[in-house]
Amino acid sequence: MSAARPLAVVTGAGRRVGRAVAVELARYGFDLALTYHRSEAEASKTVSLAIAAAEGSATPIDCQRFQVDLNVPDEVEQLGRTLRALPRIDAVVHNASSYGSSPFGSITAEHALDHYRVNALAPLLLTQALNEQLSRSPLPGGGAVVCFSDIHVLGRPLKNFAAYAMAKAAMTQMVHSLARDMAPTVRVNAIAPGVIAWPDDTDPDEVAAYERRIPLGRPGTPQDAAAVVRWLILDAVYITGEVLRLDGGRWLA
Repeated sequence: MSAARPLAVVTGAGRRVGRAVAVELARYGFDLALTYHRSEAEASKTVSLAIAAAEGSATPIDCQRFQVDLNVPDEVEQLGRTLRALPRIDAVVHNASSYGSSPFGSITAEHALDHYRVNALAPLLLTQALNEQLSRSPLPGGGAVVCFSDIHVLGRPLKNFAAYAMAKAAMTQMVHSLARDMAPTVRVNAIAPGVIAWPDDTDPDEVAAYERRIPLGRPGTPQDAAAVVRWLILDAVYITGEVLRLDGGRWLA
């Protein structure tokens, strides 16, 4: 890693949105520290794609990957200690997520805590661990933290997703709180997507019914999300504490 180049930490970078974010930031000259849980081969692929995307840069970027289980607070805190040894950190993108249904009547404490630890506690602990490095970022807007929320925790709850929704709501409140706690040197914002990338096993009828309610007529793409992340880090220098919907207008329908 080079102290001369900006560096972004991206969690859950093995595939889909996390991969797109890593590639987008590499294209803009960021060194990368990428995390993954089980998808080692996919994380390696992300590294290759990011390095290729940055080939037009004046100097090659550095890209490292770190295996971590965000459901284990001790591993999250160890990751923070490891990352603090890097020469600089300018942005943290909390993309990794625990997603799944929890039909009411079958929710267990451990299931709910699994969602909370990954979606809310891990981002809080990691951001706190990296606060000092972020606060020293020389980027025009200072350091940046970008989290991924969900439009369905902003007042349009999905049925049978209470545990997931409560955890994402906690993370969304974290954004508002840390925007105050980390100001004025670090901006903290969130993106609340609708559908960006459907889970592989989603029922086709469910997909069609949902997409009919999107005013822009299509689901989002990982590249749509990556472009907003890059904008929040590099261009939105007077925005903090915001949750931006990225849903093609689905919120309206």
